[in-house]
Amino acid sequence: MSATYPAGKGEQPGRIMSGEMAEQPEMLRRILDRGAPAIRAVAAEIAARKPRFVLLTARGTSDNAALYAKYLLEITLGMPCGLASMSTTTAYGAKPDLKDVLVITVSQSGGSPDLVASTRAAREAGAVTLAVTNSPDSPLAAVSEYHIDILAGPEKALPATKTYTASLLSLYLFVEGLRGGDGAAAAILPELAEAILARKDEVKALASRYRFAERMVITSRGYGYPTAKEAALKLMETSYIPALSYSGADLLHGPLAMVDNISPVIAVVTDGRGGKALQPVLDRLRGRGADLFVVGPKAQVEAASAGFVLPTAGVAEEVQPILEILPLQMLAYEVTIARGQDPDAPRALAKVTETR
Repeated sequence: MSATYPAGKGEQPGRIMSGEMAEQPEMLRRILDRGAPAIRAVAAEIAARKPRFVLLTARGTSDNAALYAKYLLEITLGMPCGLASMSTTTAYGAKPDLKDVLVITVSQSGGSPDLVASTRAAREAGAVTLAVTNSPDSPLAAVSEYHIDILAGPEKALPATKTYTASLLSLYLFVEGLRGGDGAAAAILPELAEAILARKDEVKALASRYRFAERMVITSRGYGYPTAKEAALKLMETSYIPALSYSGADLLHGPLAMVDNISPVIAVVTDGRGGKALQPVLDRLRGRGADLFVVGPKAQVEAASAGFVLPTAGVAEEVQPILEILPLQMLAYEVTIARGQDPDAPRALAKVTETR
C-alpha cells in the first residue's frame, strides 16, 4: 500500500504520517526479500572479527530501536552491551580504548553531527563500526566501516513511524546473522502488520478516551520496554501530551505513587517472559484503580479498562515489538487529530536534529 501525500494547504492533517504508517507491511516484506541477504553478509563479516563488547549509539526514535537491539544481543547472544554517552567524546574529548568493540550507530537520516563525530572517533579508537540508516549516502554511512540500509524509503512526516519498524526488523536480522540464525521468526510479520493496521476504526474509538488526557504513563518490561519508550515519544511529539515511560520494575520504585484513576496508564504486555515479569505491576495498577490500557494478548486486554488485542499466537517474543508499536503509532495519530492538531508538522521539530 503506497502513501498519498498532501498537495498543499487545505489537505487533511496527518495525511503524510497516515500514509507512511500504511506502507509498513510492504516495507517489512521488502526488507525480508531484498535486505536480508545483505544484512546476513554484514553480520557474517562482523561475527568473524569476534567483537567482545557492543556499544549502541543513537538519538530519539533510533535510540529506542538501539535499546531493542541491546535486549536482543544480551538475551540471544549473551553479549555485553551498553548505550553510548556521545557527549563524553563530542563535548569532553574522551578517548576510550575501543579495540575489538562493535559500535552500532542507528540513525534514520545519518546526518546528525554528534552521531557522525562519535562514530568517527570510535573507528579511530579501534572499534568495528556499523551504521544502520535509511540513507546509504549519508555522512554517517561514509564514516562507518559497515552499513545496513533499512530500505524504508523516503520518510516525509516529522514523526518517524516506518523507519522505526524498519530499524527493528533490520537489527533483528543482523543479530540473527551474528549467531548464524535464519530470521525465520520474522516471516509472519508483514501479514500480521497488515491486519493490525486495518483496525483503524477500533483505534479511533479508543483514542476518544484520551483526547483530554493531561498526562500518560506507559510501561512494559523486557522486549516491550523499547516499545513503551517509543510510544511515549510519539504521543509527546504529536499530541504534546506529557507521556512518561518506565520499565515496570522502575515504576514500582517510586513513580507508582503518581498513578491514580484519572491519568491513563498504557501497558505493553509481550506474550512471553517479559509479560510474565510485568504481571505484578499490572496487579498493582489495577489495585490503584488505574485507567489501564493494555496492548497485548486477549486475556490481558480483557482484564484491563481498555486495550488492543495483538495477534501473538505463534509469534516469537523477540519480534513482537515490531507489531506492538503499530497500534500505538495509530493511537498517537488519532489522539492528535482528535485534539485538532496536525501530526505531520509537530511544533519545534525538524527531520534532522543537529545535536553536537
